[in-house]
Amino acid sequence: MAELEKLLGSLPTGLRTPLVSEYKKLTQNYMEHRWEPAELSGGKICEIVYSIIKGHVDGNYPSSPSKPRNMVIACRQLESESSLPRSFQILIPRMLPALYEIRNNRGVGHVVSEIDANNVDATLVLTMVNWIMSELVRVFNTGSLEDAQLAVDALAQRNTPLVWDSKGFKKVLSPTMNLKDQILLLASSTDEDVTIQELMEWTESTNKTHYIRILKALHKEKLIHFDNSEQKITLLPAGSNNVASIVESHA
Repeated sequence: MAELEKLLGSLPTGLRTPLVSEYKKLTQNYMEHRWEPAELSGGKICEIVYSIIKGHVDGNYPSSPSKPRNMVIACRQLESESSLPRSFQILIPRMLPALYEIRNNRGVGHVVSEIDANNVDATLVLTMVNWIMSELVRVFNTGSLEDAQLAVDALAQRNTPLVWDSKGFKKVLSPTMNLKDQILLLASSTDEDVTIQELMEWTESTNKTHYIRILKALHKEKLIHFDNSEQKITLLPAGSNNVASIVESHA
């Protein structure tokens, strides 16, 4: 993310910093399978990007992002600004309302009888935001053309979640992640307590004595709560914070 901060250096700090911060949250939440928080970050990015383009039009950027009273109408008004780059005038103003709609109305529309579409919604949000971020880098780049091209290429690559989930069976996709980090990541991928048996199956481990030794160490570090009698673990706040670092290091 440091490269993005540098490449978007022509934007004021009050807009650049929240943009990069919210983008980081979006990608981390997506890779941790936290679909709804990822979609919420997409909505906040809409407000920041609108503030950036409006400030570009006015020649005076606001000190901080704010949402227009009506996102659809406000974006339509940008389409009349012929002085803007084409992507700022037409493409992004038509994408922002769609992203905003996902944040505002798609999540609340998922009732029990419906198929949960949060996964595909979050994937759409991430893909669209990646494209928008690439355009911002292309237009506002203050670094070298080579650095800008590398950043755009990186944003264009598909972001794959670190945890594969198929009907309740999970698997960490990183071949280099150690067992301790795998346990924390897998525990973060579910809202419920995880059993030792589940974790051992998901990590393809057979030595239960060694496994319990690792869980006790994580318990001592206050990263998880290990209930030996119930053979379950609960991820603690410190463990959740560690997961963010794990995800970033494998992004």
